[in-house]
Amino acid sequence: MSRLLLLDSGVGGLTVAANITEQLPKVSIDYVADNGFYPYGTKTEQALFLRLTEIISTLSDTRDYQAIVIACNSASTLVLDRLRAKFTVPIIGVVPAIKPAALASRARVIGLLATEATVRGQYVEQLIRTFAADCRVIKVASQTLVELAERKLHGDQYDIEQVLSIAAPFAAEGVDVVVLGCTHFPWFREELAAAFPQITWVDSGAAIARRVQSILQSSEHSPTLMLPEFRLYYSGEAYPATMAQRFAATLQPLRLEKSQH
Repeated sequence: MSRLLLLDSGVGGLTVAANITEQLPKVSIDYVADNGFYPYGTKTEQALFLRLTEIISTLSDTRDYQAIVIACNSASTLVLDRLRAKFTVPIIGVVPAIKPAALASRARVIGLLATEATVRGQYVEQLIRTFAADCRVIKVASQTLVELAERKLHGDQYDIEQVLSIAAPFAAEGVDVVVLGCTHFPWFREELAAAFPQITWVDSGAAIARRVQSILQSSEHSPTLMLPEFRLYYSGEAYPATMAQRFAATLQPLRLEKSQH
């Protein structure tokens, strides 16, 4: 049975996991909700590299992974190359879907909704220069939206008007395609689409699933007849059992020898 490791600082990466399980229903997934280091979007490059190295090393000691997905735009844009240089297993990152947004835009005005680290990063600037040079790009950075997504997935109350207010600048600027550049943000896709029907909302989830499929098809790993598993590891504050039940997951703490805070 092919097994993947997905990592994020909370529940955002579950949107990526959903795309993968939809396209590859027989693949087992170990998902790490690294609440103890939440949020990744405010951490330095070195801190992220040490933390992710520690998690990958710890879980790889007991599990055989065919691929690893860094299910966070901020972490991917900062440390993906360093992680690939350290580990032999294929590592897939999540980067903002600037290219498909530019291809889909008729107005030639696209938006990027992401964390501060992603919006201000050089990687995004390179994506824009390469794939959207003829577009005007409206950028909105929001850590608040990450926190609202966490509340939604935990079943806590949140203010939907606050969500819509964060996205309102795109409508005011005539944007017709917005990149959801954080894996937390697709949790609000339905609400955003209903409030702003003139805008198309895109993310990288489906593209990541296709990349995973390509890697698994080219590997020499032999599948077995075992049923797929979904394990939900967590650090820091424990998730309620309802979270595990919602995703048909085995809930267990992530035991790290040392934490890089």
